[in-house]
Amino acid sequence: MFSASLKTISQPWAALLLLGLLAAAPAHAQRKGRAASVANADGSLAAGTASPRAARLQPLFGGLTPAQATQVIGEAQLKAIAASFGSTAEASAFFTTKGYEYLRENLPDTAAYRFNLAWLLNPQNAEAYRGLGIVASAQPNPDAAIGLLAKGLALAPSSTLLMSDLGASYLIRYSKTKKKKDLTAGMELLQRATTLDPANADAWQQLARGLYYQEKYPEAWAAVHKGQSLSVPSLDFQLITDLLAKQPDPQGTFK
Repeated sequence: MFSASLKTISQPWAALLLLGLLAAAPAHAQRKGRAASVANADGSLAAGTASPRAARLQPLFGGLTPAQATQVIGEAQLKAIAASFGSTAEASAFFTTKGYEYLRENLPDTAAYRFNLAWLLNPQNAEAYRGLGIVASAQPNPDAAIGLLAKGLALAPSSTLLMSDLGASYLIRYSKTKKKKDLTAGMELLQRATTLDPANADAWQQLARGLYYQEKYPEAWAAVHKGQSLSVPSLDFQLITDLLAKQPDPQGTFK
């Protein structure tokens, strides 16, 4: 049933990562109360409020410290935003959720600003780093995404989503650099992710890509089918095309 579409479906792997990693965005408490007049209800600044656009749309405000980033937003505006929530941690969780929503709507700039707000309100929010890492994964160079996702994983070392995201990012860099250390790092993370969370379909597909790079084609096919059994949309058709060029599908599903 899939063989006829393989010649017509070809999606860049990095783009698949950007979309696929959104499958399990966390749910958080909703915003309480109303924001002050200097801030809109969704956390954006009111019209006429001065704030450098470029810095707001770069991950972590372009590398600023929290104190410097507060000056970009404006201390009064940041307090007004936070005042609508029970705590800054709750506010941070809300803006993380909003960031994922904007990513699903294909609004990466708006998402980046929400993730930046989440980070500024709570620099210990691992999901803020994950969201910014997903935004950065659309860039040609994966270094920024790797750095952000690594920071998130350091804060939440048991997060299998961050493990799989970071592992996939290392594999993307390996596809460009061919440095064995990137392949090794990516495979270690993806093997951990699939061991701890066997239901993570995207992680299985990413693991299959790594096995393909290692020329372990039977194992790669097994990982593809494992991910397929969990979620058909997780399939990476470019990987399947690449695998078919090396070895027929042992199960005969893809031809």
